[in-house]
Amino acid sequence: MDPHLLRTFTAVVRLASFSAAARELGYTQSAVSQHIAALESDLGVELLGRRPVAPTEAGSRLLEHAGPLLLRIGAARAEVVRAARSPATRLVLGASPLAFGDRTAVALAEIRAAAPRTDVTVRLLERAAVVAAVACGDLDLGLVDGAAAPSDPLRLPDAGPLHTAGVGEEPLAVVLPAGHPLAGRDGLRLTDLIDALWLDAPGAAIPLAELRAACGNGFRTGPRYDGTDVRAVLALARAGHGLALLPASAAGAGAVPLSAPRLVHRTEALHRGDPGRTAVLLTELLSASR
Repeated sequence: MDPHLLRTFTAVVRLASFSAAARELGYTQSAVSQHIAALESDLGVELLGRRPVAPTEAGSRLLEHAGPLLLRIGAARAEVVRAARSPATRLVLGASPLAFGDRTAVALAEIRAAAPRTDVTVRLLERAAVVAAVACGDLDLGLVDGAAAPSDPLRLPDAGPLHTAGVGEEPLAVVLPAGHPLAGRDGLRLTDLIDALWLDAPGAAIPLAELRAACGNGFRTGPRYDGTDVRAVLALARAGHGLALLPASAAGAGAVPLSAPRLVHRTEALHRGDPGRTAVLLTELLSASR
């Protein structure tokens, strides 16, 4: 299958529109239609219904494979380009919001003090976007976070051969609104909060999917927050819109430590192949300050 056709197909499905996909990809609408027709001819099945634009059963099966396939193709291209490129005095660091903290800022300051001409760029992205950007070579180093049992690795999307290293672990805490009947306790168990209303903020708090994976179903979904600003999550939780689980350092005063299950907030550094001397140094500094 031609990856260009796959990219067009995934864009049409995601946007539910041939014209919107054409605008995003920089094609004409006729070219997008031709791409889809060529892909359907190659596979011998109809992939998209036209009114409305939606994947058929066969199209849904293809969509499950298209994302990982395109990611691996991008990763392979990045690996080839990186192998032919001489090392540069630069560092492009991508991090999920809760993975970038004071320790990372201090470590970056140490690197810039030792090598003032190093060009440093920091990008805050959602967790899955960090993994994809590292795999495709858009980032020299990624920092991702999540809830895990102590010393257990994070479960990351399959993006090809990535090198990972744990660079931080800290306790988790539940952010409650002022006056909540459970406020002031020494600790809280997630199983006691299954029926509570929780903020849906996967980009700026521990995702509800991870809570459900640890304790099963439950955790009623409150308002959804699609941003990456942790301060917004704190404001929403404290105003009573729903609970949130954050690392203790970000949860602030009034948050109650998580006592069970045994979960910690874990941060991992990830890179492909040889990420360059600066990325390796940053990983070592973060690991040493755990």
